[in-house]
Amino acid sequence: MYRVSLLPLLALAAPLPALAQQAAPPPPSDGPDIVVLGQPLPVPPGVPAYGSVTISRDRLTGDASGRVEDVLLDVAGFQQFRRADSRSANPSAQGVTLRALGGNASSRALVLLDGVPLADPFFGYIPFNAIAADRLGGVRVTRGGGAGAFGAGAVAGTIELVSAARRDLPLLAGEAFYGSNNAQEVSASVSPNVGGGFVSLSGKFERGDGYYTTPDSQITAASVRARYRDWSGGMRAVVPLDAATEIQARGLLYRDTRTLRFAGADSSSQANDASVRLIHRGAWAIDALAYVQTRNFTNRVISATTAKLTLDQRNTPATGLGGKIELRPPVGADHVLRVGVDARLGDGTLYEDAYAASGLVTTRRTAGGKTSTLGAFVEDDWTLGRLVLTAGVRGDRWTITRGFFREANAAGSVTTQARYGDRHGFEGTGRAGALFHASDAIALRTAAYTGFRLPTLNELYRPFVVFPITTQANAALGLERLRGVEGGIDLTPVAGVTLGVTAFYNRLDGAIANVTIAPNLRQRQNVAAIVARGIELTGHAAHGALSLDASYAYSDSRVRASGRQAPLDGLIPAQSPRHTGSATLGWGRNGFGASATVRYVGDQFEDDLQTGLLPAVTTLDGVITLPVGHRVSLVARAENVLDATVLTRNAGGSIDLGTPRTLWIGVRLR
Repeated sequence: MYRVSLLPLLALAAPLPALAQQAAPPPPSDGPDIVVLGQPLPVPPGVPAYGSVTISRDRLTGDASGRVEDVLLDVAGFQQFRRADSRSANPSAQGVTLRALGGNASSRALVLLDGVPLADPFFGYIPFNAIAADRLGGVRVTRGGGAGAFGAGAVAGTIELVSAARRDLPLLAGEAFYGSNNAQEVSASVSPNVGGGFVSLSGKFERGDGYYTTPDSQITAASVRARYRDWSGGMRAVVPLDAATEIQARGLLYRDTRTLRFAGADSSSQANDASVRLIHRGAWAIDALAYVQTRNFTNRVISATTAKLTLDQRNTPATGLGGKIELRPPVGADHVLRVGVDARLGDGTLYEDAYAASGLVTTRRTAGGKTSTLGAFVEDDWTLGRLVLTAGVRGDRWTITRGFFREANAAGSVTTQARYGDRHGFEGTGRAGALFHASDAIALRTAAYTGFRLPTLNELYRPFVVFPITTQANAALGLERLRGVEGGIDLTPVAGVTLGVTAFYNRLDGAIANVTIAPNLRQRQNVAAIVARGIELTGHAAHGALSLDASYAYSDSRVRASGRQAPLDGLIPAQSPRHTGSATLGWGRNGFGASATVRYVGDQFEDDLQTGLLPAVTTLDGVITLPVGHRVSLVARAENVLDATVLTRNAGGSIDLGTPRTLWIGVRLR
């Protein structure tokens, strides 16, 4: 078993609404700037031109599930590969995307934590179970291709998670919850000042007996509840070197285990991540960081007919390395110029054994390789009175190297051995936008962008089985390339009310999809394109202690294909709902609070041929907070209050279900 052994590293302005379209940069201040320790450089003024939205710390810590991936559903167009969260999904399926560009389990959106890419270097999934909501200060989501740092992974957009700053962190904090199906959650942190900076140590543990993801009609003697158990420990230190410079260091260690559908169908993921970041806020602003990630994944496949082990993906060690240097030279008060370079390297190897019904190993397989990107970027935001112009370009040299596949029989004799030729190339991408503040109540914006994504090592080299479907890897996969345009308007009709409307057109050429090539057999292939066009709406209203936040996305996505893939032409991509919506009504005063969240996901299909329907579903969540002492509150949470049936998978009639009604009671110390 692979073991981790190292200990592991946006400025959001004053408190933001729970979900608000940012239509304008903050107003200038007549006094000196106040630097809050632990934050990155200020967000450039042109970011809102790309339809940027933010989620506040209060919203992140106030969801019924307590999970970051569920809060991100507040953002119009956000989705994971499947509807399941990180308690009942296979970890390798937790890729994220935006704008219904099709699901294939790898992330098409770039997810950053304090500037560090979070995607697993082998699979491309996001380890959401390792992200504690109460350790975050906020989230910024920017849709569309990216040209800034690490933009090579931002095909569908960028999701920037920002750690809580000094002002957000009490000396001691903690919470403990007990929920349905014998579920327990415990987290705690201590954040003392040290010298002129601070250190924050945190830990989280959760477990649950889970629920039957299998419908009653499909339960067999081998069926079990979706048990889960995970823990994480983190450290973040912020050390000021002088009045304008600080070092931010982070470490994260986590382990997660889950059981899905059948006894023995266990998966695990574990990691050790560390990063260090230098922030300098002088005339020549600097943002430099370096990170290392060591990850592993295991997965055991149980036969639905014999209830015996058929495949043991026993070890998938992977390493990610990377870093960036970004400079902001002083080029005048009207410009924010960003120049930088970044690099990402990933390597990993899959070790798996196939078993016969007798329980003996029949085949041993090993596969893996390396990928890398080395990029340079330049971007400028130019403020001309009420008009902000923004444009950026980047160039990337990419490589896919040392790919191999080896298969041996139980005796160790090699039966198949393949080494794939190294590949490399250069990609130029860019984006441009304009933001015009027509008045204090109206802002107009437009943007165009391109982007690309390398196939992951998982897509290139790792086959997988989710009964009754086998999906083959494809070492010949090419790059995904995006072109897109959008336009929108942001309105502030009265104080406390904001509205945003965005219309978009995106074309993803060479989209990687799981393509059916025979009954119960698929292969990862590049289709000609996925074309997505639609409308996104966001709104926020606040009056006294009441607030309402809502979003809606209409996405008309279609596959463009020809030749052997011609049957896919005009079909809706797998895992791409046409309609999604979310609304949260909240009330809070003097420590008391209550909120209700309604979410709707329209019909979507499990597969490329539109044979497995996942019906539309509406869920209702609720949270009540009751203060009972100094900085102590009782919290009641309810997920899926109406116990709606949520289908997360429908493969040939083999169905998995999402979270049923789940109730929680707990205590929170702040």
